[in-house]
Amino acid sequence: MRTVSPEALVTTLSALPVPEPRVVTSGNAATHLPALELLRTCWPQWRLFLLNAPAGIPHGEGIVLETPFVGPGQRDQPGLDYLPTRLSLVPGLFRGSRPPDVVLLHTSMPHEGTVSLGTEVNVLPAAIEAARDRGGLVVAVLNPAMPYVFGDGVIPTEDVDLAVELPCDLPSPRPRPDDDVSAAIGERVAALVPNGATVQLGIGAVPDAALRAMQGHRGLRVFSEMFSDGVLGLHERGALAPDEPVVASFVAGSPELLAWVARNPRVRLLRTEKTNDPGVIARQPRMTSVNAAMQVDIYAQANASRRPGGAIFSGFGGSTDYIVGALHSVGGQAVIALPSWHPKADVSTVVELVDGPVTSFQHSAFVTDQGTALLHGRSQEDQAAAIISSAAHPDARPSLLEAARARGLRVSL
Repeated sequence: MRTVSPEALVTTLSALPVPEPRVVTSGNAATHLPALELLRTCWPQWRLFLLNAPAGIPHGEGIVLETPFVGPGQRDQPGLDYLPTRLSLVPGLFRGSRPPDVVLLHTSMPHEGTVSLGTEVNVLPAAIEAARDRGGLVVAVLNPAMPYVFGDGVIPTEDVDLAVELPCDLPSPRPRPDDDVSAAIGERVAALVPNGATVQLGIGAVPDAALRAMQGHRGLRVFSEMFSDGVLGLHERGALAPDEPVVASFVAGSPELLAWVARNPRVRLLRTEKTNDPGVIARQPRMTSVNAAMQVDIYAQANASRRPGGAIFSGFGGSTDYIVGALHSVGGQAVIALPSWHPKADVSTVVELVDGPVTSFQHSAFVTDQGTALLHGRSQEDQAAAIISSAAHPDARPSLLEAARARGLRVSL
């Protein structure tokens, strides 16, 4: 690893003999925006690949944004190239149709011949391997604020070609105020989770509320694509199994959470091929996955990725991997949790048929602020009846019941 100035890095990258280089970089809460700004002047045309990009990433003429999971910085951009792909399969893209020319890593400072990918491991180890196999450049952006986190993100400095030191603050999501709807959903989700279960939840008001409601549980394990401050709350309240590691692929949260994960031997951030392999997920005891959706319908299908009309909003992410894995775990279950009513659009989130393509189906339960619809092992009529009577908002139930009967479902409430 050779440390260079920002100006020298730009000079080196600008000289790459590639007409349209592809840059793979850290996403989610680990994107180093000042480093990406350096790349604006390197090439007239280039491709930028990252997951769940924050606002502020480069975009505009000459830049193609590539991603299997759309974030705020990519959403509705004319230069977006969305790749419909389960997260567990994304590493394979780097060996096939999307090989990287440059991998731009946001890392900790060096320690004993290594750097840590810090808060995001995810698909980056696969990108590093693919770049090195084809003679691409691996660049580490060294940041004293990035915690050194153990796991698959600990990279030998000999695997890094160039390094540049660019200090910057790490983003911290603003605390979400409690609301009655999220609290009601969280309580119902927590009621489905037994002591000793393994849990996977994302980030947002509903997962946060569910984790708060689980603080009285005992013996919980965490095996998840990501986690945030809710897991720190479980740790502080003694809800986690004391001898089990906390496993994920990336983290996002407060400075207190980042201080907790730094050099914590209990926390292991692993590559996507491990955390999102449905076979590995299925081996976790009583695996309980809790994922969000924008719509569910009377056939127990969920749309978690597209707006009404079909425009992409996010993507599959890891939800499909965890739903399949959890359903194959002994004692496992796959839960979709969402409000029963969309306050901005003023419409029901439980619909006759999802508006966009289906993201997932065959879940164990739908949970809303209205109640819990248990689905697994029930007939299609019983599923529809449970969804309408227990998950749908009361204002939507008459029309949903009429629609179900019109479709030949013999539903009675």
